[in-house]
Amino acid sequence: MKIAIIIGSTRPGNLGTSVGEWVNSQVADRGDAEFTLLSLADFNLDLLNEPTIPGAANGKYDNPKTQAWSDEISQYDGYIFVTPEYNHSVPAAMKNSFDVLGVEWRQKAVAFVGYGANDGVRAVEHWRQITANFSMLAVRNQVALNTFGDFTEGNFTPIERRAGELHTMVDGLVNYAKVSQQLRGA
Repeated sequence: MKIAIIIGSTRPGNLGTSVGEWVNSQVADRGDAEFTLLSLADFNLDLLNEPTIPGAANGKYDNPKTQAWSDEISQYDGYIFVTPEYNHSVPAAMKNSFDVLGVEWRQKAVAFVGYGANDGVRAVEHWRQITANFSMLAVRNQVALNTFGDFTEGNFTPIERRAGELHTMVDGLVNYAKVSQQLRGA
């Protein structure tokens, strides 16, 4: 079973990179899944420029950047979205990365690590609505990081209980990913 940890901010110097690296370090020794850290910024996706709508493209895209993103995302059984909260919602680049694909997300498991001044909870709630469109199985537990309590002078220093919260969430994600494999006949 393969799970991608997706750093959703493309902003230079973003906080999500350190959060994603922490998530990756916390799950590195698990034997129940293979985890891969992906930075959305590395894919440099264009804004919705495919002539065929993603839901009808069936994983075949004209733009090489979109196809590379599709090829990467399609190989995973589940995802951990590391999402900032921008203006009470999801970041535009991350939303675009979701919207340019279709079948690649369908009936797969997803979990959320949000961060922001209000713990990223509004972004996560929006992601729950967005991912439901592709019948994704969203784990109820989430990790909600506060930029005032879990970061010190811009450095990620999670409070003690965060590791336990993350492991509980990932336990649920692995279980949902197993179920989603059955749903997809994978």
